Amino acid sequence: MTRLRVAAGMLSATMVAAVMVSGPAQAGTAQATAACSLTLGTVTVQGDHKFQTITATSPVTAGTPVVRPKGLFPVDQVRLATSLGWEPDPPSAMLSRGYVTIGTDLYRFSYAIDTSTGELDPTSYQKSKVGGGWIHQTYLDQSTFFTPTGTRTNSYALQGDVVTRWTVEGSAWRNKATYSGFSAVKTMTLISQTATYDSFLANTRGGALYTIRIPVTGAPVVKKVRTSTWQTFDTLIAERCGKQSTLLLGIDKDTRTGYLYAVSHANGVATVIKGLGRVGNQLVAPEDKTYFRYFAGSSEADNLLYGE
Repeated sequence: MTRLRVAAGMLSATMVAAVMVSGPAQAGTAQATAACSLTLGTVTVQGDHKFQTITATSPVTAGTPVVRPKGLFPVDQVRLATSLGWEPDPPSAMLSRGYVTIGTDLYRFSYAIDTSTGELDPTSYQKSKVGGGWIHQTYLDQSTFFTPTGTRTNSYALQGDVVTRWTVEGSAWRNKATYSGFSAVKTMTLISQTATYDSFLANTRGGALYTIRIPVTGAPVVKKVRTSTWQTFDTLIAERCGKQSTLLLGIDKDTRTGYLYAVSHANGVATVIKGLGRVGNQLVAPEDKTYFRYFAGSSEADNLLYGE
């Protein structure tokens, strides 16, 4: 197991807290492509999956939520969920795969939706336990980078001041590495996937916004993007916009609001961010338990994130 500490404890609790402000985070100027969109996935209290497409129009457009499949998980038991990738499953289905924590255990699951009926193929649903001890983690996601000869898949979790990374090969999680110094982080989201690193955008309880680049080998590289106003968001969801920019959704569960941002290719404080506005009134519902990115996950989809 590898354990590294971020230099100078950049994101530790000792960093100076920014002044608390009301309303969404303030931003600079950027160009947003109207065609850019993301699909927000939700696990509800009832254990259902719910999906909603959000588009960077002016004003921001939120599609009608679609609830399916229903009853995937035990009622009110899911706490964390990874991004959910989908891919064609010939002859007429769409296969989705992801991970959730149920109680104190981590599970891998998959299911297929019949594209001709829009309904779950009940014989396709599979769920298997990966391991226990999932009690205090506050963030979980997985990144898969496609190469001509195979894939590199890593899972990431945040617990206290530690980000943990595993290498995933089939059903096995190996090569556990830990990186400390992140106690101030409230939540994070994957924004970049390359052959040599994965990058995340993270907000702190004090309101700052940082990128965290975790290389395949070596210590994380942390860069400050903004110093204040980002503390309200409990969840961040990112999707690629164009070739190297990011469409970012911030969700505040306390006020049941979401705000959409256009983010240029991240470059520290030089990163350009434009607030696109609030996302409707149907985005955050009382029955929502946790949120995730829903995306085209096959190698042919060419949907890797490249936000830093």
